[in-house]
Amino acid sequence: MAFSTRLASSLRPALAALHWAAPRQCRGLSTPPGSEPSLDLGGIFPPLATPFSPSQEVDYAQLEGNLRRYASIPFRGLVVLGSNGEYPYLAPRERVEVVSCVRRALPRDRLLLAGSGCESTQATIELTVSMAEAGADVALVVTPCYYQGAMTTAALVHHYTEVGDASPIPVVLYSVPANTGLDLPVDAVITLAQHPNIIGIKDSGGDITRMGLMVHKTRQEDFQVLAGSAGFLLASYAVGASGGVCALANVLGDPLCQLHHLCREGQWQEARDLQHRLIEPNTAVTRRFGIPGLKKAMEWFGYYGGPCRAPLAPLSPAQVEELKSTFSANGWL
Repeated sequence: MAFSTRLASSLRPALAALHWAAPRQCRGLSTPPGSEPSLDLGGIFPPLATPFSPSQEVDYAQLEGNLRRYASIPFRGLVVLGSNGEYPYLAPRERVEVVSCVRRALPRDRLLLAGSGCESTQATIELTVSMAEAGADVALVVTPCYYQGAMTTAALVHHYTEVGDASPIPVVLYSVPANTGLDLPVDAVITLAQHPNIIGIKDSGGDITRMGLMVHKTRQEDFQVLAGSAGFLLASYAVGASGGVCALANVLGDPLCQLHHLCREGQWQEARDLQHRLIEPNTAVTRRFGIPGLKKAMEWFGYYGGPCRAPLAPLSPAQVEELKSTFSANGWL
């Protein structure tokens, strides 16, 4: 821990220069009038799927190919090593290599958020420092959950405070109760929003009341709320979210960026019509068929999906047909 903290402190001045290229976009809806966030997260971020070869090795050539295709879509940036990146199935060495590969291919005006959450505070700090060295602009830190019963508000505030103190790059909290069984408590979020190096949260729970409350209670802080799914993106903007980290953006990136634009411009009827067409496909590549469904859908839109790592299994032929019909019924295929 002490070594990691010293290393982070030595890296912080140099890595702060990473933020100079981030464009100052229009003010996030969750930002109080008259202020600007230190690093604007407003926009759409696809949480990249990690491509694997038939032998289940990371396929860096296919990753670079997907990145070239994504370059023409007006994403705010990319998330690497989130839940959809099969983060738990990657070795520590692979995690750093994937971030390095994406950074080399990513224009400097696109933000790179990298997952670095581990079960212990010490391991999280060490991996966060490694992600910063590999070129990440922001660390996305999921809640530790193995000892779920002990993850009280006090424990989580202490964990994230230590990570925020030691990290050479800004930190975004990550609450994904479907995977962790743990919602990051709102009172913990409100406390952590006051930390100068914790700049936002990705909330994947889908509770719009909770998201609105977080926006409201952190409105005086340099803190932004990101929706964690395309299924409730419009509703999130309506209560003040700044953007979204959406699995469906791996497949339908342009429509999601259009939804972001419509909400920012107050074109709510058009936004609602588009949101309605995204709900079923989003459910299909998240809760219903998961990452195998996401990767299969990517192939229909010109991206490399490929296999998942075991024990995630491929879809059955019947599931593939059901997935395809969901996209077709909503006018995407």
